[in-house]
Amino acid sequence: MKIGFIAMSGVRAYNEELMKYGLTLPGFVERSKVIASMPSLSLLTLAALTPQDIEVEYKEINDLASERDLPNDYDLVAISSFSAQIYKAYEVADYYRKSGVTVVMGGLHVSVFPEEAKQHCASVVVGEGEIAWPRVIEDFRRGQLKDCYYPCPGESFDMACAPIPRYELLDISRYNRLTVQTSRGCPHRCDFCGSSILIAQAYKVKPVENIIKEIRYIKSIWQQPFIEFADDNSFVTLTHAKELLRQLAYEGIHWFTEADISIAECPELLELMQKSGCRQVLVGLESPNPEGVNHIELRRNWKKDKLQRYGWAIQEIQSRGITVNGCFILGLDGDTEQVFNQVYEFVERTGLFEVQITVLTPFPGTPLYQRLRNEGRIIDEFGWQKCTLFDVNYIPKRMSLEALEKGVIELSKRLYDKSFIEERQRRFFKNLRQCKSESSLN
Repeated sequence: MKIGFIAMSGVRAYNEELMKYGLTLPGFVERSKVIASMPSLSLLTLAALTPQDIEVEYKEINDLASERDLPNDYDLVAISSFSAQIYKAYEVADYYRKSGVTVVMGGLHVSVFPEEAKQHCASVVVGEGEIAWPRVIEDFRRGQLKDCYYPCPGESFDMACAPIPRYELLDISRYNRLTVQTSRGCPHRCDFCGSSILIAQAYKVKPVENIIKEIRYIKSIWQQPFIEFADDNSFVTLTHAKELLRQLAYEGIHWFTEADISIAECPELLELMQKSGCRQVLVGLESPNPEGVNHIELRRNWKKDKLQRYGWAIQEIQSRGITVNGCFILGLDGDTEQVFNQVYEFVERTGLFEVQITVLTPFPGTPLYQRLRNEGRIIDEFGWQKCTLFDVNYIPKRMSLEALEKGVIELSKRLYDKSFIEERQRRFFKNLRQCKSESSLN
């Protein structure tokens, strides 16, 4: 028996003009190439949960596109999904289904729209794939594959049971970083968030010893790896975070993660991050405009409460030699056309080392999508290919659609101007030297 795991990777902005101005992931990927260039951690994890007597193969859609014929020596194909690539995923699924190969689909998009996905595959996995995958394999072997696998009410995957992903299936030379998951979910409830909170409702962490084992396994196949923690919000649980960072300090790696702005409030945490090899942290700032961030976090209006401390927090983090990649969302309901200048001036004032701008995106399954749909503001209800974070598929509230698209492009030109980037980098290193000098005097 042979299973093909096919990842939908390498997303580009639907609007080609936007790609000219550097709208990509943080600065570890060359601008204007792709939005995603990491392997699918979910599929590598499912491969590790597959019985050893089954042959497995990992492929990415970009690789398959270059082949004249898709490999069809599989008995079963598992396809990961996210909205921006879902139509391509359906094409691949249809090809295999017509070839007589059984197809199983999972991921965020099909978890939200399982009935849509069922039209293209034999079975859909809703929710956390680790829960369903052993049952999928067993049922397939018995010829009793179900058309949909739902988690039981209240069922949640215990991250202590997570296996080491099958990193050895990859051609490591093709990647500039590999991902390790240390936690899943997020304590905040932002209306736009289309991450794992849609699959894992509660925030949970992986045991530190398991994380270290994964990192050591990566080191066994890649001598000096760069690690990205594939978390929605790292270090929410401080006791777990501090213990992890203490252990990481012995591993001699460099790493990147995403966290909320509150990490600046714990000097001990920042020191541990620096000593353990953290090079950059991406922080969702969303907007420098109070009206922009107002009530986008639905439980406590947490984002607005923290807004006044943004500048201080950036300084606290960057003074440790950890660069901050500030992520902004353009086109929030509180934004007017002034937001483009507001973002630029904020970046200039605070000296952010790296900046990522995105467009408000109504991902399916999010409160934002449901609200905009109810308000009749979704332009193309099935325009999933525009769920790239850089394409506009809704009617803005306080500016025209044309003004938003133009503003994004013009702001990109200004933010990613070489001289502006170099100016911020010089400022960062100057401030860092000053901080180190003051520290040595004390």
